[in-house]
Amino acid sequence: MGQYFQKEFETMPVEQIRELQSEKLVKQVKHVYDNVKYYRDLMDEKGVKPEDIKGIDDLHKLPFISKEDLRKSYPYGMLATDLKNCVRIHSTSGTTGKRVIAYYTQKDVDMWDECCARALTAAGAGDEDIVQVAYGFGLFTGGAGLNGGSHKLGSLTLPMSSGNTDRQIQFMMDLKSTVICCTPSYAAYIGEVLAEKGYKPEDNHLKAGIFGAEAWTEEMRRDIENKLGIKAYDIYGLTEISGPGVAFECESQTGMHINEDHFVAEIINPETGEVLPEGEKGELVFTALDKEAFPMLRYRTRDICVLTREKCSCGRTFIKMCKPMGRSDDMMIIKGVNVFPSQIEAVLLNEGYAPNYQIVVDRVNNSDTLDVYVEMKDSDFSDKIKDMTRKEKELSGAIKTMLGIKPIVHLVAPKSIARSEGKAVRVIDKRKRLGITI
Repeated sequence: MGQYFQKEFETMPVEQIRELQSEKLVKQVKHVYDNVKYYRDLMDEKGVKPEDIKGIDDLHKLPFISKEDLRKSYPYGMLATDLKNCVRIHSTSGTTGKRVIAYYTQKDVDMWDECCARALTAAGAGDEDIVQVAYGFGLFTGGAGLNGGSHKLGSLTLPMSSGNTDRQIQFMMDLKSTVICCTPSYAAYIGEVLAEKGYKPEDNHLKAGIFGAEAWTEEMRRDIENKLGIKAYDIYGLTEISGPGVAFECESQTGMHINEDHFVAEIINPETGEVLPEGEKGELVFTALDKEAFPMLRYRTRDICVLTREKCSCGRTFIKMCKPMGRSDDMMIIKGVNVFPSQIEAVLLNEGYAPNYQIVVDRVNNSDTLDVYVEMKDSDFSDKIKDMTRKEKELSGAIKTMLGIKPIVHLVAPKSIARSEGKAVRVIDKRKRLGITI
């Protein structure tokens, strides 16, 4: 296989990309207006008709959609085709309120598979590779997306799903898997278990991994690459827009290329909704240009990032998004300071700790508290209280330098924090149970 899965699209001149996007957007807006009453009502409320949208320069005229809208329209309110035309659903892994259900026609599935095949190709995979898919299968989009992309590419696909790490490793070693796809926290855990079993990074046949579905830092990337002896690639997606493969990293690892023939990205000011120029940091908004069953127009992702069209060494012309810098809705305000879990993770990795941690926020006597529980490595674990106390103070100081507020750090025994085989639960904010608005 070459460097590209669909070179004619992935290297298309920017002017042609915009023409294609405009053509698709005009059709998509009419499709949504004619078939989705919920969105038609939003457009009518804003005084916008399909004929007002003549190309992507008019995209800003359309109303936004948020997760709250999808909950309100649950389960069929955003469906844009007859149910008989749908072949699959997926659902978000959210823990609050009604789950979001996304519908797919066969054409939607085929498009999604192609996007994931592009991601795999960009990571160096081809039809002679063995791709181990250790994302969860079922309602979660991770397993199905990379499984479909691997099939489309013609790779031998191991649909392992998440969990049963001993079996993951047995198949990985016996069948000589060359590419692994899972969450970054699970990849780090597989690396830990391999080391415990006495394997060195060079003992496996992996060359690349595609990791997404949760936030991870550059420090964590290096940690995974060292543990598994691979090149670790980022992938981005969300159930509402299709799943993984909306954007993907190439070998330059300088951001993720957005599949612009299928999706239009905007960056907005999360407070005002104003569209920001390229290069400015803000909230990422996506419009799906050719989804039939569940076509999102201007969907607010809540992810904070930057877009850039700087020329990429890989030759792709698709705009790039940086790794999300946090979410506008998972940012914690603690003692008046904006805190993202990724900031704490970066400190832990820089200080030599494994990325197995949990953040607990509470409010005691009208004051916010921040506790960070961090697993020690076997080699660092000490039964001397004095040693542990010193290390906790040092780590607390390093986190304070990053955040500006001082946490209470608890160093805990190896393996004492529950491992995640899906998305890692990093934050427990107990203030929410008190009904405190954060």
